[in-house]
Amino acid sequence: MPRMIKDFRDLDVWRNGMEIVRKIYEMTELFPRREEYGLAGQMRRAAVSIPSNIAEGFNRRHNKEYRQLLYVALGSCAELETQCEIACALGYVEEITKETLLELIQHESKMLTNLIRCLK
Repeated sequence: MPRMIKDFRDLDVWRNGMEIVRKIYEMTELFPRREEYGLAGQMRRAAVSIPSNIAEGFNRRHNKEYRQLLYVALGSCAELETQCEIACALGYVEEITKETLLELIQHESKMLTNLIRCLK
């Protein structure tokens, strides 16, 4: 029997977004101090944007507005993927860590895309 979705916390896409936030915060803690307001801050903001926009859209109750905010979350996924590539190129994260994060972010992007399709 399918689960009842009462609020955004019941959505797998939101929970996955929260996991991305946790992993990004853990990873950026290891960045050089000089990046606190640079790349680390950018990555944290992009990561936080993903579940935040999912939650905001869910509570708007109108499919058009919900889809628009899901598109914003999708854009944040692309932004975060690029920032992971930059962090690896600068030597702040290892290739394996980058690949693990990219898989998680790409999975989130697919989930968002599928949810957007369902709302059309």
